[in-house]
Amino acid sequence: MFKRHKITVIGAGATGATTAHLLALKELGDIVLVDVAEGVPQGKALDMWESGPVEGLSVRVSGSNDYEPTANSDVLVVTAGMPRKPGMSRDDLLKVNADIVYQVVEKASRLSPNAVIVVLTNPADVMAYVAQKASGFPHQRVMGQAGVLDSARFRTFLADALQVSPRDITAFVMGGHGDDMVPLVRYSYVGGIPVEKLLAKTALDAIVQRTRTGGGEVLSLMKTSAFYAPGSSLAEMVQAVLRDERRVLPTISYLNGEYGERDIYVGVPAVLGGNGVEKVLEIEFTPEEKEAFKKSVASVRAPFSMLKY
Repeated sequence: MFKRHKITVIGAGATGATTAHLLALKELGDIVLVDVAEGVPQGKALDMWESGPVEGLSVRVSGSNDYEPTANSDVLVVTAGMPRKPGMSRDDLLKVNADIVYQVVEKASRLSPNAVIVVLTNPADVMAYVAQKASGFPHQRVMGQAGVLDSARFRTFLADALQVSPRDITAFVMGGHGDDMVPLVRYSYVGGIPVEKLLAKTALDAIVQRTRTGGGEVLSLMKTSAFYAPGSSLAEMVQAVLRDERRVLPTISYLNGEYGERDIYVGVPAVLGGNGVEKVLEIEFTPEEKEAFKKSVASVRAPFSMLKY
């Protein structure tokens, strides 16, 4: 018998609403959009639902200011939090957003005890850790979204430099979602050809740097955080979980000895399926890559002292 999935998106701002719309367009399940702003999730959800006849959709999109309608969700997507403003680092957001994420996840997870949680709220690595503490879920059912987004930016810039379709670019980013992220040039290919064979090191170094500051570049232009690419990245992860696709995607995952790290969420290649993070994949590093990854992990750990969970 066909199972109709249910997805809750917490936060009806630009990212949450964009994500909800993309999930509806993919017809991954009925969607509940939740936000504290009276009328906002209801209005945005109604607008999306009314696009259904035009798009040929069968899913229902609804909005709410409370969590009762979210009960028995299969996936909880967390986008709630303060957006990053010009001049703010992701770490500046930590204290405010940690409280927000803890509160919303605690409420939502109580009503959906079998859900998989995907966290976008920044700083995403730390917020995934907070979400797991708030829910008490097994670590594999709590993950963060950043690697898919950062890798999409990396692939976009590589494709532009090579003047090819980004569909033919295979590349990924590891580590924390911040300026110390680790775009892995050595594991990047275009049509199976190593990009190092096609682009000069100076060009690749520039692309790596642009990837690391990709979010800031959008922020400086729009004066607000990105939401189209993050929404697409979230939708890809939710699809991998709900359809049990076992996709290999860069995911903020809990490490319990992998890469020599424990009790931390950080971006690594992982297999995503019906149970969440089915497996963390370990790759070989050069000494330079290992040092860069360790530095990135240290940056993720640094603000943990500010957490009260």
